[in-house]
Parts: sequence; C-alpha cells; structure tokens
Amino acid sequence: MADGAELRNGAVVDLLVVGGGVNGTGIARDAAGRGLSVLLCEKGDLAEGTSSRSGKLVHGGLRYLEYYEFRLVREALIEREVLLAAAPHIIWPMRFVLPHDRGLRPAWLLRLGLFLYDHLGGRKKLPPCRGLDLRRDPEGKPLQDRFRRGFEYSDCWVDDARLVVLNAIGAAERSAEILTRTECVSLQRRDGLWHAVLRPAGGGAERHVVARTVANAAGPWVDKVLTGTAGLTSSKKIRLVRGSHIVVPKFYDGPQAYLVQNTDKRVIFINPYEHGYLLIGTTDIPQAGDPDRVEVDAKEVEYLCGVLNRYFQKQIGPQDVVHSFAGVRPLFDDDAANPSAVTRDYVFDVDDDDGKAPILSVFGGKITTFRKLAEHALDRLKPFFPAMGPAWTASAPLPGGDMPDFDRWLAEFRRRHPWLPEALALHYGRLYGTRADALLDGARSLADLGRHFGGLLHEREAAWLRAQEWAEDAEDILWRRTKHGLHLSPRETAAFTEWLDDAPAPAAQAAGR
Repeated sequence: MADGAELRNGAVVDLLVVGGGVNGTGIARDAAGRGLSVLLCEKGDLAEGTSSRSGKLVHGGLRYLEYYEFRLVREALIEREVLLAAAPHIIWPMRFVLPHDRGLRPAWLLRLGLFLYDHLGGRKKLPPCRGLDLRRDPEGKPLQDRFRRGFEYSDCWVDDARLVVLNAIGAAERSAEILTRTECVSLQRRDGLWHAVLRPAGGGAERHVVARTVANAAGPWVDKVLTGTAGLTSSKKIRLVRGSHIVVPKFYDGPQAYLVQNTDKRVIFINPYEHGYLLIGTTDIPQAGDPDRVEVDAKEVEYLCGVLNRYFQKQIGPQDVVHSFAGVRPLFDDDAANPSAVTRDYVFDVDDDDGKAPILSVFGGKITTFRKLAEHALDRLKPFFPAMGPAWTASAPLPGGDMPDFDRWLAEFRRRHPWLPEALALHYGRLYGTRADALLDGARSLADLGRHFGGLLHEREAAWLRAQEWAEDAEDILWRRTKHGLHLSPRETAAFTEWLDDAPAPAAQAAGR
C-alpha cells in the first residue's frame, strides 16, 4: 500500500474515490485510516450537490417506521449518538414538537412510533419524548388554537456541508489526496488495475491515475459513472428524488423545531436556522432532468407555505422566502409507487474482474448513516486488501471535535480570546471547534482579522478557508463552508466577491492537495 508521498509521485493508488459528498469523503477518511493510499476526485466543490442541500438533520427518521424500515431506523439512531460525540461543534441536540392533528394519524400511533424511536437505538444522551398540552405549554403558543395535544422528542441538527469538509480534512490528515473541481472522465480496466483519466475543470492538464480499486460515490451521478465512465452494467437502479427547502424569518420564540403532518401524509420540518431564520422542508418530487440543474419549483414553495399555514397562526407566502435550495437524493429504487416511500437505506454494487480491480458503487444512503455506510463499504473491499486495518471511526472525533462538551470548551475558548465579540466566538467555535485556535493564531484584536465584509465575515476566515479547506470561489465560502451569504447584503456580497477575485491564490492546500 503506497503512502501519500509515493501516490503523488505516480505509484498505484489503493483506492480511487469518485465523488466528494458525505459518502465519498466518509469512505476516503475511513480507508486512509485503515492504511490504504487514497485519492478522491470531485467534479465540483466538496458537498456541492446533495450533501449541502439536505434538511440538515442527524436523525433516525421517525417517519420511516411507518414503512417498517426498522433496521435503517435502528442503525440511524445508534449513529446519531456516535456522530454527536464525534463532532459536537457541528452537531447538537434539538427538540421537535409534533402537534396532533385529529384528522390524520391517530394519537396512539404517534405515541407508539415515539416509544419505538426512544428505544430502538439504545438512546443514552438525548432526553426522551414527552406529551404536551399545547393550550398551556409554551411550545403551543405559535400554533393555531385547534391544536390541543402534541408530543416532543429529540433529534440532532448538523451543518451538512461542514460534515463533508471535516471528513475530507480527516482523510487528508491521513495522507489521502483530495482533488476538487476534477472530474473522472475515463475508467478502464487493464491488467487487473483501473486506469483513470482525471480532468480539471479549469482546463489544466489531464492526470492519469492507476488504482487497484474504485469507490463510486457520485450520488445522483453514480449510474453515469458506472455505465458511462466505466462502461459497465448494474443490476441496481437509482431513483432521483428532488427535495426542496425554503428559508423564512423566524416567527416564534424558543429553540424548538416543529414536525407537522400534511393531508397527503408527508411530514414537514420547521427548524430554527442561522440565528433568526427557519428552514422549512422538504418536498419529494421525482427528478427527471439533469441533476446538475436542479431548482426549487414555484409550486414547491406554495406547497411548503401551505403546510405551514395549516398549523401556525402566522401566515406566510412566497414573498416571505429569503432563500431556497433544492437537492437531488440518489435513492436505491425499490419500485415504491410513492417517492416518500422509497427506501432511504443504502446498497452496494460490487463489480470485479475475476477477483481484481473491483468497483464499488453506492446506491442510496442518508447523511446520518454515512459513517456506517463507509465502514460497510470498506468491509466489502477487505477481501481485496487482506492487510487493511480494522474499523476505527466509531470512536474517533472528526477534526475540531476533540472536546467532551461544546459549551464548556466554548467558555474556555472565549477566555483565551477575550477580545472576540460573543457572536463571533460562537461562530468560530461552531464551525471550526478546536481548530479555531489555529485560525486565530497570532490575532489579538479585531483589526488582526483583516477586512470586515459584513455580518461575521472577516478576511482572515476567508483566507483560512482557501488555504485549509479547498474553498475557491465566493459560493464555496458564503454558502458551503459557512452561511455568511444569508447575512450579507447584495452590496456586501458583491464587494466580497470582487475582493476574492483579486486576491492572490493561496499556497497549496496544507494537506491533501
């Protein structure tokens, strides 16, 4: 197995990962930690596709119980607590209020589902569910008077795009090479090895890579890579389903989120988002077009507003939407008639050439189970690498997550940097965790952070993201590495973009470029 230095000098790489979403970066990190030499290529930015356009939850999937997905829910509930321990800076508990609508699912069914949800995964850290009197409990105040009874349960919030980046950093720290904006345009088997051609988006010289194995984690493009780029066939089918979200100003007090039922039996999440907003979604719409060009449809916005207006006193419309996004979920096609009923579980397709040059393709999956998916993927590849190390990620913190308790760590961080305003200290702590001290190395005042672009965005952070986290353009920084874009005015965004375009290119990525 080649090390990182040998890999860059043209040796055969053990594993080529195609796709820089949560599954691809999770596989790359796990494999690198087991001693394999790894190269990951992503045709766009990290998490640019589905993995930054989710509902931003680490959850078991309460509604999946209705479709008897007990194995998936149990695995997801166990992973919920594993990930909470691994990255407490980007993952934290959230309480969800579920109002009972007497015209929809009966109360006994909701109670049973929540009982199973509390006990299937061996819940340890999160508080259990409880009943609510919505006429008296403060959680009922924003709701319409007809809702009298409800339930409250626990799940977790996650910064999805940062989860992807942290996995890429963790892989790079273990000598994996991470190539963004680099598309795999050709995969050919020759002499028991994969010969790949990687093409940079900027038009640079193509790179030829030889790999013993390939992990195809291209998400919505998994079938394109398998049947087009590699020229193979698969017995598995993929089903593309668009999920859209809208963001509106927060119109109720309190930290709680809401989960509400619609008359079509779909459920919609209303989650506090980015200090003053609500994230509302998602839809389930078959995606027939190019997943590279996915947009929120006006009818989806009206649908989400309509569901909210059935439950809350405050009525909203499309004019209240300040931001929206849509992502395409690459689900394993189990022939379910209803897109909402299509399994969120994952399956693998492994194609090898008489025990050599396997390609493992990932169909399906969800953010919560990415770590277990990666572990299972490496288990499937173990026969091809008998010297590969054991599974290790279950007890390993993600970069910046090496802290027992976030609030206690944040208090100590603020004592180390007393000049930081409270909001800025929280921002750095939440995004970078224990890595935030390195970001601030040598800074003693706000002036040391360089130009202030608006909101909480300063020059030093932008430079850090370019040098340390593969960020290249304004969208990478404003919407994926951070959510500064939600808090900057159009003029501030334009000024930042102009500054970034004129800024000199950073030195090579600290690790993995």
